Amino acid sequence: MYKIRLTIIAADTIKKLDSRTRNQIINKIESLKEEPLLLGKPLKGPLREFRSIRAGGQEYRIIYKVLEKEIIVIVVAIGIRKEGDEKDIYELMKKYIKTGLLDA
Repeated sequence: MYKIRLTIIAADTIKKLDSRTRNQIINKIESLKEEPLLLGKPLKGPLREFRSIRAGGQEYRIIYKVLEKEIIVIVVAIGIRKEGDEKDIYELMKKYIKTGLLDA
């Protein structure tokens, strides 16, 4: 079973959600403990080291990274898919990477 870790970015997002959405997302994150590589889908391009799974009524995306050797799933970011919008979770992830916010 994998351990789950959240970045500060992901934890802050969860805190801001309404209770119903928060519970749905937490349940989905919990499901990553079992088979994180079978759930979600691998991302491409500059986000290729991450995976994405839908949650919160399919509206939200949970972006995570699997560290197989350490048996850890790092939930990196959570957000809404808004294609073409600067607040799109994938666009935000690219900014996080570019600015070094995800380096630790």
